[in-house]
Amino acid sequence: MTKSIVINPFEVRAPGLVQPPSIPVNTYRFDLATEFARYGSETLINVLNDMMVIREFESMLDELSTRGQWQGIQASPGAPVYASVGQEAAVVGQALELGVEDQIFGSHRSHGEVLAKCFAAARIMDPEDVRATMEAQTGGQTLRHAEALPYESESELQANFILYGALAEVFARRGGFNGGMAGPLHVCCPAFGSMPNNAIVGGAAGLATGAALFKRINQRPGVVVANLGDAAAGCGPVWEAMSFAAMDQYRTLWPEEAQGRPPVLFTFFDNFYGMGAQTRGETMGFDMLARIGAGVDPEAMHAERVDGYDPMAVADATRRKKALLSAGRGPGLLDVVTYRTCGASAEDRNSYRTAEEQQMWADVDSIKAFSQVLIDAGVLSAGQIDDAHELIVEKIAHVLELVADDQADDAVDIAFVESRMTSTDRAEAVADSVEGEADSVERSGDAAEGVANSVEGVGDPVTAPAVAAKLLEPVEDNRRVRAISAKVRQVIDDGQPVADDQIYQFRDGLFEALVDAAAHDATMACWGQDNRDWGGAFGVYDGLTALLGYPRLFNAPITEAAIVGAGVGYALSGGRAVVELTGCDFLGRAGDELFNQMAKWSAVTGLTMPLVVRVVVQRPSDAQLGQDWSGMAAHVPGLRVYYPATPTDAKSMLGLALSGSEPVVFLESAQLYDRGEQFEPGGVPYGPVRAEEGVPAVRRTGDDVTIVTVGPSLYTGDEAASILDRTYGVSCDLIDLRFLTPVDLTPIIDSVKKTGRVVLVGEAVERGSYLHTIASTITQTCFDDLDAPVVVLGARSLVMPAGGRQDLMGPGVDAILDAIHERIMPLPGHHPTTDQRDEELLRRTRLGV
Repeated sequence: MTKSIVINPFEVRAPGLVQPPSIPVNTYRFDLATEFARYGSETLINVLNDMMVIREFESMLDELSTRGQWQGIQASPGAPVYASVGQEAAVVGQALELGVEDQIFGSHRSHGEVLAKCFAAARIMDPEDVRATMEAQTGGQTLRHAEALPYESESELQANFILYGALAEVFARRGGFNGGMAGPLHVCCPAFGSMPNNAIVGGAAGLATGAALFKRINQRPGVVVANLGDAAAGCGPVWEAMSFAAMDQYRTLWPEEAQGRPPVLFTFFDNFYGMGAQTRGETMGFDMLARIGAGVDPEAMHAERVDGYDPMAVADATRRKKALLSAGRGPGLLDVVTYRTCGASAEDRNSYRTAEEQQMWADVDSIKAFSQVLIDAGVLSAGQIDDAHELIVEKIAHVLELVADDQADDAVDIAFVESRMTSTDRAEAVADSVEGEADSVERSGDAAEGVANSVEGVGDPVTAPAVAAKLLEPVEDNRRVRAISAKVRQVIDDGQPVADDQIYQFRDGLFEALVDAAAHDATMACWGQDNRDWGGAFGVYDGLTALLGYPRLFNAPITEAAIVGAGVGYALSGGRAVVELTGCDFLGRAGDELFNQMAKWSAVTGLTMPLVVRVVVQRPSDAQLGQDWSGMAAHVPGLRVYYPATPTDAKSMLGLALSGSEPVVFLESAQLYDRGEQFEPGGVPYGPVRAEEGVPAVRRTGDDVTIVTVGPSLYTGDEAASILDRTYGVSCDLIDLRFLTPVDLTPIIDSVKKTGRVVLVGEAVERGSYLHTIASTITQTCFDDLDAPVVVLGARSLVMPAGGRQDLMGPGVDAILDAIHERIMPLPGHHPTTDQRDEELLRRTRLGV
């Protein structure tokens, strides 16, 4: 445990000097005999071939983007394309030393990386395995198109498959590697170790770290590479990922079988430009990128600069770093010098660099140089190389003609996109935690063995797990489990209120769901700020340390972007991740990871992503603490957003989230952690339970007004409903939304058609509240049934002063009563204490408050 690491004041206050290790710079020297002995002539010929294929492929894309035609073939990808002409040696050299089990997460300029990794993997795989991979990809669509192209051998068919799969994906065809969803910026082929590529600069860093964490925790072979551009060295999430990957606890606290840092290599393809701005001498201050490793760990991340215009130099460095990573001595960093000879994009006119500079790089062109190496060694003649180039152009032309034929392959349609985003797969165990290759789990429409299907209601038994997980102690012996078993699972027992210290609380429901999932899924890992001895935010994890040892439960640095980004990479690799953000206010620090990474990759790639991000909505107490940004999460396509308000739902909805295959933002109000169960008859059910996804809960019934609440507003709405009934004779349907998305509005629509009146209540700021989306749908579907306008209540659009103010928080009981009185129906004898008139709404809108 962390308290075993003593912080000695005499040690840390002692004078001294920090001396970073030396960083090698372009130290590789090509030796013909050594490389021939290591690889043989056939492999070296393949290196040149792959470089030429990638050069032609990228040149084709560049010309299609800028001129609309290549080799007389007119076509347009229809989406932005970022080519990497000139950088071929770097990616081919890297792939040469990577196995099938090794993974690459890249950037928006990664077509060459995809091709290089796929070519290299296919060559070392068993031919039957390659055939099985081709038949499985996109249900065989990609292979059928590949077979329509000319080929005379299985290896040529494999090349057809890789080229067609990549190019069809660039053109958003259903026969592309990713069914057309990934396009040119994200194309990947996980079966060959080519993982999702990122349009967001530096986005690969966190994902690669999480994928490497999966390998380390579950003892899977292989390493993970984050391919980044040099400009990504200025991105905060990249630094967070490197810090996360370099934590000391991997070597000081984790058990021997899991010791060692995650095997992740941060490779920066250093072409000296971030679009048109120079990193060296202009936008960055490192002079040489490899230097940044010294700021991460005492080993300087084993950083070195490598000549990326020499494929063998890159292969040599990759091989050496891979050995270090495999031994648990990562993370690693490579500064690979290269140069992009084409424009950064179709709009690039090269106005930021001189013709002289471009000519200097053309003079040392990597393909010309490596061709000369093979010619001088007598491996190939110049004529053979020219002939090979002609065949490459011919093959790519055949592929392009087929891809460009609208009649040959379908484009992506809305139905297909919907199918990618509406998975209902439920699986207790995501992947077996046994030694072997880490297979990425591809979504299917069928449930797998050991599945825990969503059941209607709560309290129903769940299918027994298929895979048991190793715990530090039997669940029944756990201190907190025993304490919870003695608690009363509802607030009223035998007609009497239960004492606070004896009530089963909201946090207990979360704990039981976590314990159940951890016992069922050996891959499940949890991390966040102070998750272990501290007990996590508001004590939810208290007692979990005794059940889950390192590495399945650990403290992360305060790196929200890396916490979530690593969760995405871990889940994409086949594990289940539960990560925690201690405040909803910190969503901004993990904004890209939530909204561009977590939300997108399931739909884009077809891979499952069993990731739950627990987000605490703190009590408003400050300008920056206590904000409810649930609507922001619900606004982003690709995220499921849950917001339970009762202990039963805390347990059943988290249980649901932890049995699914899709990413979930799980919101927890700090106001509710102490709450007992007051709505569920019989109290919180024993044993594993799953809520029915998307179904609101009707908490009380009436005929006059419908009150819809989200989160802790349930209790405010319940109190208001009681007053309305007792004082004014107005009976209410009280409906707890529970799910922001997906959500089945049928119970709410049915209620509104009955009552003709509805008020929606939440604690998020009313301006931009997700409840306005619900209100709009109600208005459109129930317009003829409404007897009054739909009313939405939320917090005022004001910056919270220090200490918080109750009247600026979510609407209280008085605000609900006053709004009903002013805007829906007059309440006899009611005297408003808050201003809910239409004139006041317009005044606030006019002032922006």
